[in-house]
Amino acid sequence: MPDETLFADARALTAEITALRRAIHAEPELGLHTPRTRDKVRAALADLPLEWSEGPSTTGLVATLKGGAGEGRCVLLRGDMDALPMPEETGLDFASTVPGTMHACGHDAHTAMLAGAVRLLCERRDSLKGEVRFMFQPGEEGHHGARHMLNDGLLGGTAGRPLPDAAFALHVMPNARHGLVTGRAGPLMAAADPFEIVVRGRGGHASMPHFALDPVPVAAEIVLALQSAVTRQFDAHDPVVCTIARIDAGTTHNVIADTATLRGTLRSLSPRHRARLHDTVRQVASGIAEAHGMTALAEVTPGFPVTICDARAVELGARTTRALFGDPAWRALDRPIMGAEDFSYVLEQVPGAMFFLGVAPEGADYHACEGIHSTRMMLDETALPRGAALLAGLADRFLAEGFA
Repeated sequence: MPDETLFADARALTAEITALRRAIHAEPELGLHTPRTRDKVRAALADLPLEWSEGPSTTGLVATLKGGAGEGRCVLLRGDMDALPMPEETGLDFASTVPGTMHACGHDAHTAMLAGAVRLLCERRDSLKGEVRFMFQPGEEGHHGARHMLNDGLLGGTAGRPLPDAAFALHVMPNARHGLVTGRAGPLMAAADPFEIVVRGRGGHASMPHFALDPVPVAAEIVLALQSAVTRQFDAHDPVVCTIARIDAGTTHNVIADTATLRGTLRSLSPRHRARLHDTVRQVASGIAEAHGMTALAEVTPGFPVTICDARAVELGARTTRALFGDPAWRALDRPIMGAEDFSYVLEQVPGAMFFLGVAPEGADYHACEGIHSTRMMLDETALPRGAALLAGLADRFLAEGFA
């Protein structure tokens, strides 16, 4: 089990963890290539006994710590590093200095907490039996960074270097109670598949629609039909979400457009409903368009798979949380959330789990706090040592006990 001093030692690293988080926050980077963030991580951990590896596809890093107590199990801990293409409106002293780019999903905190966990485990190296791999990953925000790092062999799976025996990740929630750790066995987060529908009609003068084939009302009909399909064709106990997030058509008020384009996202929690939802979008779009003498081409792009947590790993997370912070710090979620996460690629190949950490200000009405992906999203940095201690505790306990 985690040693009794782990949380105290993590709190002693508060200034170091916070400084790294703020440095990353001020210089956010997008996509698969985050060289400034990578360099900050390596500099912060340069004095530690780690083996570093990088791959050709991303600026992702894996730092490996070999325990001093001999060979044993291998555990992976992951933190993501990329930001979002959006402005920041927090007013923080360390707000983004990069226009149109912000750490609004907490990846700066994830990276800093993981760096803290690295230091905590290095301090305990002599007692560790086995190996810890620390995955610093770019490209989580829709760029499939975890898949690229897996394909590059950075996590293992190559000759002489098998994949880890377990994998864990932590995600902050700025509108959840301070210090609360949550998780669940089975589906935790949804598959996310972007789609585009192009309705092709025939343009003309807006005053004479009978001489044209107006794609706009057909596009509107498709929007409504897709919502009906979701509620009438899919079991509510295996939910799906179909959201049309953008509609584009026309150039001015008195011209009927040739085409109308709909873009959105599909969310699902099972392979069966995921495949069926893709088919439903295509069938609804083409059928409605054909009924109006037009055509509609629907293209669905496979995105992140369902994030599925191993029940043994979730139980280990619950035990570790209670041991470190007390029983009230843990709560099992009764349902998945329909957001998506590319740690799912890791969990497809390695048993493990992701957990959420509440980082609302202590004692605040957390329901009123801005959520992730908000231009005003902020977090209480005093919660970050908890995350570092939890990640380190998960690795420590797994190396010692496995999933027992």
